[in-house]
Amino acid sequence: MRRKDREVTDIQSIINIIDNCQCCRIGFQDEGEVYIVPLHFGFEYKSDRFVLYFHGAKEGRKIDLIDKKPCVGFEMDTTHEIYANNHNKTACAYTARFQSVIGTGKISMVCDNNEKKHGMLLLMEHTVQKREWSFDEKMLNAVAVFKLEVYKFSCKKHD
Repeated sequence: MRRKDREVTDIQSIINIIDNCQCCRIGFQDEGEVYIVPLHFGFEYKSDRFVLYFHGAKEGRKIDLIDKKPCVGFEMDTTHEIYANNHNKTACAYTARFQSVIGTGKISMVCDNNEKKHGMLLLMEHTVQKREWSFDEKMLNAVAVFKLEVYKFSCKKHD
């Protein structure tokens, strides 16, 4: 990271930043192109690793790429604000406040219904702040749940 003064390394601070992000963008490689998909997500930090959970349709370009090219990049950000950092109103006087996390990892389909339920509970807790949900077999079988095991990431904050 070029700006070490903006790097966030404290894991609890990183968890707090991720918790404030509403969208995670996943970048897939597809025949020389980059295919980026914005998704709602749930997450957990365990065994010194982030795991992000997503859900969606059971078919389509994203699902094809999960099987074909499971190494992906991701990005999430929050607390955006543009402001003038001094009273001079030139274009160069403006800057942005933000918090962001970027990284890489391996994405895969979740096939086990217990893990699908776990991932959906994390997703619902993160998106609507409620964890008490029930999922029947029919519901779990109707949706694709996939997870991103994060291997490398960095977190940045500009106040």
